[in-house]
Amino acid sequence: MCVIIIKQKNNVMSEEVAKTSSRINPHGLGIIWLDTFEVEYHKSKDYRKLLTKRPFIAHFRYATKGKINRANTHPFVCGNNKDEYLMHNGTIKGMGTDECCDSKELACHLGNINRRDWKKELEQYDSRFVSINVRTRSFQIYNRNLYTYRDGIWYSKANVLQDNLIAVYGTLKKGFGNYYSYLTNAKHLGRGKTQDKYPLLVEGLPYMVDKKGVGHNVVVDVFKVSDAQLKKIDQLEGHPRWYKRKQIPIKLKNRTLNCWLYFNPKDIEGKEYHESFERVIRPQQFTFADVEPTYDTTEYHEAIDIGWDDNDFPTEITPTCVDCFNDLEHDAFHNYYCSSCGGWFKEDEVLKFNE
Repeated sequence: MCVIIIKQKNNVMSEEVAKTSSRINPHGLGIIWLDTFEVEYHKSKDYRKLLTKRPFIAHFRYATKGKINRANTHPFVCGNNKDEYLMHNGTIKGMGTDECCDSKELACHLGNINRRDWKKELEQYDSRFVSINVRTRSFQIYNRNLYTYRDGIWYSKANVLQDNLIAVYGTLKKGFGNYYSYLTNAKHLGRGKTQDKYPLLVEGLPYMVDKKGVGHNVVVDVFKVSDAQLKKIDQLEGHPRWYKRKQIPIKLKNRTLNCWLYFNPKDIEGKEYHESFERVIRPQQFTFADVEPTYDTTEYHEAIDIGWDDNDFPTEITPTCVDCFNDLEHDAFHNYYCSSCGGWFKEDEVLKFNE
């Protein structure tokens, strides 16, 4: 849900982090260069402009309110304060329309209140902000405790820092059930095999046992994930109380990577070992007798920048988590639960997207 990147030093940010920021926030890039305090607006796919020693503050947008266009790309002028700009990462309840994003409306609101009251106004929201004054050549970070500082750079969301390698063999594999809840924003490095043989058992759900040298070189998918994503997968697997995460070598094309993999402590004696767990594809059900059954061939496509002229950004239907954008479950009492991040939301706090 957007990311603000603040680089003040004479270093160059990681191209992979810049590309990840673009991939998961594909709806616009705004830059304020801190050596000149010039403001620029680009498409997210122009992330390579940030691969420079020049200091900057940048914002990649993921649209939740307002059209996907240049007018809704951060930073925003703060009302009549033409020298003041605002960047925002988060969602402001009760602000924004189908045309105008909530961040732009908030920036206009700030222009109508005294500058010394901005800190108090912005810190009431569970969001990340930065205001920039291009006349005085200064900026201020709000809710700094919500930012992540890494290698001399501030990030408003750590989900773009995908430093952990994991190898998955079951329902987390690309295109399988749990993949869509946990790994759609992760970088998929490809399909490989364990360097050593291990027993993979399938008893309804698959599990691997830490018995090196037994079984097969198991087929796995390898992903790069953020610390937050790894923590959520730990929760899914019950690490370390049930499944236990361990680093093992994985052969991926022409290289070997040391990846985390989840092992189950079950007994393997007398069990059948598998080389790979594959999804069972069942015919879809139809209500018309003359329609031939078809099969689920759904494929995952990474988010791409669709340009400024797209007016089809989803509106009202599927309840979606405002934090991780996964589908929510309804508890029949006007509350929604996100099985991905564990959040609870009321009716008026969820996003609703077309399917």
